[in-house]
Amino acid sequence: MDFPRTAIAAVVLAIGLLASTPAPAADVSMANGSVNFSTPDGWMEILETDGDPEVRAFEVPDPSPTGQAVLARVTVTVTQIAGVDGFQAYQNQATAKATMLPSYKAVNTTDPLNVSYTAQEAGVASSYRERYWFKDGHAIQLRCVRPQQSQAGAAWIAAFDRGCDAIAARLK
Repeated sequence: MDFPRTAIAAVVLAIGLLASTPAPAADVSMANGSVNFSTPDGWMEILETDGDPEVRAFEVPDPSPTGQAVLARVTVTVTQIAGVDGFQAYQNQATAKATMLPSYKAVNTTDPLNVSYTAQEAGVASSYRERYWFKDGHAIQLRCVRPQQSQAGAAWIAAFDRGCDAIAARLK
């Protein structure tokens, strides 16, 4: 009698563990279908919120020891905005918040809709890229965060950046 009960408990536990493991990300639709993009294979969705703002966050696994200190991630936030003035206020608020990060240093300040900066996260120098769009009454923010240098190497960093750029191309 104990064997079947134990076997059933093991199966239930395994199913529970599989259900709690993030599924690979793929096609994403937000803001009732007005915002769509795809993520590269291997990116794992780690956060999804509905409402206003609507947020999707994806972990980009860094297999190196660097990945233990900093979570490489890409976040898309969509919020309803009344007009261009509201969009500019939203973007200014997000930029002001970024300047408060430890060791903040602007890298690109020539294009306010495509901002790059570095800051410390968990004691690791990290690279941030934020891009903004105003589309169909929504402010859209794409935020890509990764360690400036990863022990996974230049190929991993290039793949991360390509994935972020691909999402940006779809959000335009």
